[in-house]
Amino acid sequence: MKKVIFLMIMLLVPVVNVHAFSSNAKGTVLMDTDSKRILYAENAHYTQSVASISKIMTAIVAIENSNIKKTVTVGDEILKAYGSGIYVQKGEKITLEDLLYGLMLRSGNDAALVIAKNVSGSTEKFVKKMNETAKKIGMNDTTFNNPSGLDEEKGNISSAYDMALLMSYAMQNPNFREITKTKVHTVKTNKNFYKWHNKNKLLNTYKYTTGGKTGFTKKAKRTLVTTASKNGLNLTVVTINDGSDWQDHKSLYEEAFKNYTSYTLIEKGNITILGENYYKGNTLFIKKDLKYPLSKSEKEAVMLKYKIDKKRHFTNHTKIGTVNLYIGDKKVTHQNIYINKGESKQTLSEKIKSWLNNDK
Repeated sequence: MKKVIFLMIMLLVPVVNVHAFSSNAKGTVLMDTDSKRILYAENAHYTQSVASISKIMTAIVAIENSNIKKTVTVGDEILKAYGSGIYVQKGEKITLEDLLYGLMLRSGNDAALVIAKNVSGSTEKFVKKMNETAKKIGMNDTTFNNPSGLDEEKGNISSAYDMALLMSYAMQNPNFREITKTKVHTVKTNKNFYKWHNKNKLLNTYKYTTGGKTGFTKKAKRTLVTTASKNGLNLTVVTINDGSDWQDHKSLYEEAFKNYTSYTLIEKGNITILGENYYKGNTLFIKKDLKYPLSKSEKEAVMLKYKIDKKRHFTNHTKIGTVNLYIGDKKVTHQNIYINKGESKQTLSEKIKSWLNNDK
């Protein structure tokens, strides 16, 4: 049995203009990085080869499954590398972290192979991990066949929607965020000195840019993933097969920043729910901010709806309900509510009375 509580949230924001999003890509997604809300999409689930933006997955899999500070030795795996590279040599000693910079800034296909070998033991095992991670994230349009994005026998197939999910997921990792926003990275190894400039032009031409990854093959054409932040609104844009991608990304960001404001409706930590007495004497909390982008018209119809599960037995950090965000009649997101035991001031008879009242 659940107890439902409604709370209207009144927000004040300046008047904004009507949305005018557009793109020349075959597939486009503009996503709020924090909430995963889609602010604009065109053929979001159109699938094709996505070229080197695949390396976003290569990077996050490596970061999550290895010590990136570890020094590795480049082996025979680079003999299979072709296309864009950082041109490391067999026998060269370099950290996985530096290889990740080469992967993301210069799209090094040789770096991808060295990373895969040293993280998972083989390219095949690494690609399996890529697909497992894709499934975990919810990338239902995606199949990875290699760590580089090259169109070998099959290439890597995905959609703008899935790649936006991936980038939003990866941007939660501080190591990834640091690498993807870097404009220039220098490396000294036992064989060479490198200075790599990021191929993401928006880092130098659009001041709100926080990261991204470029991609191109003859089959995939131009693919691009970028991120940008302004006034707490964190966005991801993905375009698939777009000859004017740099301008399209900038235009989409400008339109979103003009029309949406990011609101933290409830901050993470302890919360108080008006009228909630069942768990009196205990502490209720959420683990993440309830944050969501809203337009002027939407903020007029925002509602928070609490659903509380009445549990007689629970331990610390037990999930006991949810706080759901509605815009009008549509539920758009939620955060789980958890409990920590506290010293109750209720007597046994008061607790029994509370249970009986809440069961009505």
